[in-house]
Amino acid sequence: MDDPILALEDLHAAFLTADGTVNAVNGVSFSLAKGRTLALTGESGSGKSTIGLSILNLLPYPGQISSGRVLFHGRDLLALEQEEMRRVRGRQIAIVFQDPATGLNPVLSIGPQVEEIIRTHLDVSKREAKQRSVQALSQMGLPDAEDVVSRYPFQLSGGMAQRVMIAIATALKPEVLILDEPTSALDVTVQAAILEDLMAMQQREGTSIILITHDLGVVAQLADEVAVMYAGSVAEYADVRTLFDRPRHPYTWSLLASRPRPDREERRRLTAIRGTPPSLIDLPDQCAFLPRCPKATNVCRTQPAPRAEPFEGDGHLAACYNPIYQEDVKESA
Repeated sequence: MDDPILALEDLHAAFLTADGTVNAVNGVSFSLAKGRTLALTGESGSGKSTIGLSILNLLPYPGQISSGRVLFHGRDLLALEQEEMRRVRGRQIAIVFQDPATGLNPVLSIGPQVEEIIRTHLDVSKREAKQRSVQALSQMGLPDAEDVVSRYPFQLSGGMAQRVMIAIATALKPEVLILDEPTSALDVTVQAAILEDLMAMQQREGTSIILITHDLGVVAQLADEVAVMYAGSVAEYADVRTLFDRPRHPYTWSLLASRPRPDREERRRLTAIRGTPPSLIDLPDQCAFLPRCPKATNVCRTQPAPRAEPFEGDGHLAACYNPIYQEDVKESA
């Protein structure tokens, strides 16, 4: 991989609650190269969105980043003063949140909301900001963008509102774009169109993307590398083809086995992952997936949680004492 534009080093983040400390992110490390897409996937509550917010130091109260570094071009973002961080947000690193209904101001028309990010970071006239707004909306596939700028959020469909959110995030051509479930509430046709526009934007601008999603179909379509999250940690990390063809962590294997497979001729019941995720307030010393794991052994029960280890020197990592191998995958196919 090329020199990373963004790197996380042993990131820990938690939420202090009346019931105890929720350890949402536990020692996460990964890197992102220019023009590449890294997907963070896993069940709800695995720490994916917390990582996205931590990168921009936007964890809401009572969340806090307890340790680790977020390096952007080698500079630790977590060590920046608030004013320095504001100059990074939106201009160099931007985020698109999951629900456009809560991300857009309902009492303002679309034009001023796009113009705000432009005039906050650039010394341009209102007229030029409006021109840039129309251009940003057009590039995200919104027809008749000059009409859209005068509409209010309630006058837009869900797909149009999500395109507006992405247009706001990409108006200044940031180097890194964080997408938090960008198409989860949309129907499949709108989802496919937005993903095509995102891929075109990435090719045009060379944008690096962190894609946060539980949808493995979106992961397969958009990602170059994948980090599978479980209980706040990276269970497995690999390039997208390797992950789908040769999953090594039992949790990854279970996720893939639970998804529909239209390429299979025979009908099969989907394989559910038994049990539930552990409480992040009281994580065990052993592997967090242990109570649900189909391949657990005595080593798993007596040793501390494993760290992600490489396989065959190919950048494929899995935090497992008893990893899945190709013959296991074939037997279950």
